Parts: sequence; C-alpha cells; structure tokens
Amino acid sequence: MIQLQDITKIFRTEEVQTTALDQVSLKVESGEFVAVMGPSGCGKSTLLHILGLLDNPTEGNYMLMGDDVAKMDEWHRTEFRKGRIGFVFQNFNLIEEFDVYENVELPLIYMKMKSSERRRIVNEMLEKMNISHRAQHFPNQLFGGQQQRVAVARALVLSPKLILADEPTGNLDSRNGKDVMNLFTELHKSGTTIVMVTHSARDAAYASRIVNMLDGRFC
Repeated sequence: MIQLQDITKIFRTEEVQTTALDQVSLKVESGEFVAVMGPSGCGKSTLLHILGLLDNPTEGNYMLMGDDVAKMDEWHRTEFRKGRIGFVFQNFNLIEEFDVYENVELPLIYMKMKSSERRRIVNEMLEKMNISHRAQHFPNQLFGGQQQRVAVARALVLSPKLILADEPTGNLDSRNGKDVMNLFTELHKSGTTIVMVTHSARDAAYASRIVNMLDGRFC
C-alpha cells in the first residue's frame, strides 16, 4: 500500500531552513493499522501530509498503491486522492455552514455521483456512525464526539482504501476518544488500511504496529 524510501522534507524561508523529515523510510502493507507516535514537533503531521498527498517531499521516493507519487503536481495529487484516501483530523475540519448530511455528502458531490445514489450512501453511513438523528444539525450544535463521528463518516463515505488520521482523539474526552478508536478497530478488521499519528500511548495501543518518531526520524 505505502512505500517511502529516504524521504526528506525541508521547509525554507529567507532566513531559516528546517528539516522536518530526515531520510525517512516506511512500508505499510494493505490492511495494516499503523500508529506513528512521537512528541509535538517531531515530524508526525508533516509525514501524514506527504502520505496523504497534501504536500510533496523535498527528496526521496514514494510509491502509493503501486503508483510513483513523490513528484506529482498539486492537480494530479488532488485527482489521485479522490476516492482513495480518507482524512480524519483532530479539529474535525467540518464546514460550519453545512449541516451533518451536507458535510458527509460533499465528497460524493465532488465525484459527480447521482443524487439518488448520494442519498442512499449518506443515509447508510450516518446510520452506521450512529449520527443519523443529527443529520439536519450543524457542527456547532454537536458535541465533540458527535463532530468526530461526522468527520469519520465523511472520510469513509467513498469507501477509501486508506484512512489517515491526525490525532483523531486530541479534542475529545476519554469516553468519546475510546468510541472513535473502537470505530477505527472495526475499520481495521474490515480490511481498511489506517495510518494514525498520535502522541497518545493509549490510542496507539489499538494499532497492529507502532512506529516511533523523534526529530524527523524513526527511532
């Protein structure tokens, strides 16, 4: 599913050069649940952005689902992500002006799916996430755990092969955090590949493999 080889990411300004990732190599098999652990600032989120084609590495090779994606331009990265990769973020990243139904429906609209098919898929996903009773509510009317359920539903609505999660329980209390991690466990059991970055040993324990990061390297 994922093969990184000697990935380096350097951020430059006129005065400063920062190496966020330093010759990182990683292989993730299809169906694995990998947790990347490390303190804030160690490069976890930069790694996830490269894995999810939100950014390109400065150096190195990246094969994703059999395709060489390391040097793709922004347009090709966007097209490649569609339907293949789902994202779950710490801050939920829901659109405040859209209700729950519309937030979950949005990826299907981007894929130009017929309205009747969209309706069926969205309703099924909301039911699966136990959030259908909130379909007409807006994000600011939901508790944190409910917002993250909506975010997970949106990430899953196109049945992606890969889920990338960035501190998915970071803004949740322990009970809601446990519920979200149980959802990931069920996804893993169904064959979905998951890569999660976290500083929480409790969350990482749900994964099938843990990789530790420090100062832009695996250790």
